Amino acid sequence: MSQNLAFADYAVFIIYFIVVSAYGYTIYRKREKNEHDAKAYFLAEGTLTWWAIGASLIASNISAEQFIGMSGEGFFLGVAVAAYEWIAAIALIIVAVWFIPVYLKNKIYTMPQFLKTRYNESTALIMAVFWLFLYVFVNLTSILYLGAVAINGLAGGEYLHAIMIGLALFALLISLGGMKVVAYTDVIQVAVLIIGGLVTSYIALTTVGQYFGVGENAIAGFKVLMEKAPEHFKMIIPEPTATSSQLEINKYLTFPGMMSYLAGIWIINLNYWGCNQYITQRALGADLQTARTGILFAGMLKLLMPVIVMLPGIAAYVLYENGHLPQLVGGKDGAYSAMLTFLPTGLKGLSVAALTAAIVASLAGKVNSISTIYTLDVHKKYIQKNATDRAQVNIGRYAVFAAMLLAVMFTWNDLLGIGGVGGFTYIQKYTGFISPGVFAMFFLGMFWKRTTGTAAIVGVIAGFLLSVLFNEFAPALFGNETLLYTAYANGKGGFEIPFHICMGLSFVFTMLLMIAISFAGPKVNPKAFELDTEMFKVKPQTTVLIVITLLIIFALYVKFW
Repeated sequence: MSQNLAFADYAVFIIYFIVVSAYGYTIYRKREKNEHDAKAYFLAEGTLTWWAIGASLIASNISAEQFIGMSGEGFFLGVAVAAYEWIAAIALIIVAVWFIPVYLKNKIYTMPQFLKTRYNESTALIMAVFWLFLYVFVNLTSILYLGAVAINGLAGGEYLHAIMIGLALFALLISLGGMKVVAYTDVIQVAVLIIGGLVTSYIALTTVGQYFGVGENAIAGFKVLMEKAPEHFKMIIPEPTATSSQLEINKYLTFPGMMSYLAGIWIINLNYWGCNQYITQRALGADLQTARTGILFAGMLKLLMPVIVMLPGIAAYVLYENGHLPQLVGGKDGAYSAMLTFLPTGLKGLSVAALTAAIVASLAGKVNSISTIYTLDVHKKYIQKNATDRAQVNIGRYAVFAAMLLAVMFTWNDLLGIGGVGGFTYIQKYTGFISPGVFAMFFLGMFWKRTTGTAAIVGVIAGFLLSVLFNEFAPALFGNETLLYTAYANGKGGFEIPFHICMGLSFVFTMLLMIAISFAGPKVNPKAFELDTEMFKVKPQTTVLIVITLLIIFALYVKFW
């Protein structure tokens, strides 16, 4: 059960690195002449297949914060955390059917372009700058830091900075080839991610079976988990009562049972999958049917993710509670790394490759999005308006270098304090504050012709301020029990409203404010999008994919309700 890597582990990892690099270089060299323009570089326009889009969406989404953070939440909450993944699958259906047609019909390539086209240039510029800062100083830094810390722990704990530089350079190698190289290398990355993740989960279950005397059998090990930790296999966390322990209250604060499904979890997912350059960019260069199929394929892969990122956490909990996991350090976030110590030589290298694949794919996708927004929505419009395609591609590459350099500088000594609050919490906190306002702005902009630019700007600002108010100040200002919410003791001397409920309240009030302001404008805003029912119709094969996904989700909720 040594945690350090052996020669065979390094050999497996090196093979993975060579395969990904060689494949990426091959894709880069095979580009056609018309693929050297700016749109081809940033969007891979017309060259991505549905399976490349779907795989790239998952590879970009799953990173160290999922492996480490969600496995930790599995340790703490259990199967309830799978809701993030299963509701994401439904969100992807909504995006595929109703959001993507709006983007493609109006030739939208970036999220700031959407805001300029639908609202005004000021809104677009404000949000472009904001997204650049968010992507660089929240997302990119946390992915790099968490990834380096996780791999460093497996490699013996003495190579943090070397691993950090290695991850950054690996991601640069891929991202400099543009979106086509990023997307097609993501296919290999997601294959490694899934295979390595499934191997880890299999070993975790067989280890549980071995320790509890039912044999090295994965199914028997899973049954042991359900017997030893039945509370970890309930989707709905009960609302605390006067007799609830602090642990039970903390679980509810993290995931407030049914209230989550009425509020925040939908906002988180729809904003992330439908209004996020980092994600939607993969589909924006494709035709409608290809984009839809790719997104729905990603939704089906999402159903598998809890097995990979959550199940090892539950296994760690059962082993730890029964005295079989003394190597667990660092609380719940150490669960995944502790389970990796059970992997035999060679397979441990595969798991490191899987973790690296998730990290590098996310880094490459993120810097590509940063590069796209900066080049097309800032540099081309305000700095070098006459820039040629070649100049735009070069500027995009400079932006990739600059973004990654900043990420390395700010994570070198953890200047942002990511390690102190936890990477998963860090990302959720800072993105969650702006999600209600951003989603309200996009949703009304797509589907309500009356929405005005003034309402959009006010909505973004109000959404942020309301999020801060409900998350940080509402209990002290208005009391712990109101018609809108109940605040619970957080065990730190204060009271908190569950985060998902805060997001729901912020979203509702932001929507009402934007609607009220928009009524002061014309009945049909001149910049409103033209929508028709035909663009939302789906082909029979698309309907089949949707029905299969929904039936699987329904069965899972029936099983674990």
